[in-house]
Amino acid sequence: MANNEYIARLFDKTLEFALKTKGAVLVIGPKSCGKSTTSRRHAKTIIDLTDKIVSEQQIALAKASPTRFLNQGERPLLIDEWQEISFIWNSIKSEVDNSHSFGQFILTGSVTDKTLVDGKEDKSRHTGTGRIIRKIMRPMSLYESGDSNGTVSLSDLKDGKFEVAASLKTIDDYAYYICRGGWPLAMNQERDVALQQAIDFYESAVSEDIFSLQDLPIRKDEQRARKLLRAYSRAIGGQTADSVIMGDVASSDETFDVKTFNKYILALERLYIVEELEAWNPNLRSKIAIREKPTRHFIDPSIATSALGVGPDGLFKDMNTFGFLFESLAVRDLRIYCDTFGAKIYHYKDKSDREADIVIYFRDGTWALVEVKLGDREEIDEAANNLLKIAADIDVNKTGAPAFLLVITKNMTATRREDGVYEVPLACLKP
Repeated sequence: MANNEYIARLFDKTLEFALKTKGAVLVIGPKSCGKSTTSRRHAKTIIDLTDKIVSEQQIALAKASPTRFLNQGERPLLIDEWQEISFIWNSIKSEVDNSHSFGQFILTGSVTDKTLVDGKEDKSRHTGTGRIIRKIMRPMSLYESGDSNGTVSLSDLKDGKFEVAASLKTIDDYAYYICRGGWPLAMNQERDVALQQAIDFYESAVSEDIFSLQDLPIRKDEQRARKLLRAYSRAIGGQTADSVIMGDVASSDETFDVKTFNKYILALERLYIVEELEAWNPNLRSKIAIREKPTRHFIDPSIATSALGVGPDGLFKDMNTFGFLFESLAVRDLRIYCDTFGAKIYHYKDKSDREADIVIYFRDGTWALVEVKLGDREEIDEAANNLLKIAADIDVNKTGAPAFLLVITKNMTATRREDGVYEVPLACLKP
């Protein structure tokens, strides 16, 4: 495949359907994940605000005549990096109202579109509910990059359909996938070139992007940003308290106060660099309390390896960290897969430290429990038993029985165990 050939994305169908159901679609997500490339394939007219000269001219036109600005060419009209003219939001809403048609506008943005005034959301701006729908696009999953053979479908598992399958991918392959990430520019490239893409994303984040939000001013301190992302990377896959991460950042001659920490985390969230996994709180038969802290994750695990300064070979020097990053890789992929059929993912952990790395909550109210294990047979067996115990404690009269229990592994065979729990390699999964 030629390096410049478009790789179809699962998001293509998401965007296509969204344009059929709403007047405008706001495509959000991190830089370099493919938002512009994919959105351009669904647009008939393109306004590219990443071009400085074009941007200056278009901003001037938008200020002088929003209506004329929004009526350039055939629709759908794509406004690429639309946050450069975020003041146009209410005008887009009005155009959608006036046209009485779906599929009018596509907006892309690498920074969350929330307009802040004195630290508060701008109440003068219409929410866009009913007219503008937000859809998040993430880096590529293993299925999209061709690294998963897609022989096991999550939708099929939900429907009770399963056939034994196999993957040829090894633990060395997964180490590479974690460090390469799902960045489109990394695909079909030589190994060193592919790995560099995640490093470049990270370098841009700590040297420029975090400090670029005009309504969230952070004093430029590249070394502090690097320390924070390293500390956050060491917290991946856990419900690590803010105070622990702050303590990891601080040194003997430096304090890292709560206010500063919160500003950095907010910037990382608004740039779609951090995407934490919220806790699931089911109805339980027992009185065991649920831990409600989110699990720490980047939107792509390659951000963590770049922050830690490790490559594929380096992961084998710390198998505990490798395991958490493998979990984060699975979280990224399952987020992408579940988006295609409207499901959400969470994590579960109770005060007895029984844990499911991922809970899939389907649109019809059914649910599934997932553990992610990089380890050996003993660790996988323990994970399967753990899922069975958690499922047994959930009040199925209120929540319903689980659609399936799944352990995601690095192994090469997908099977259904005698206890009913599925074992499936990550490189076998698809939506």
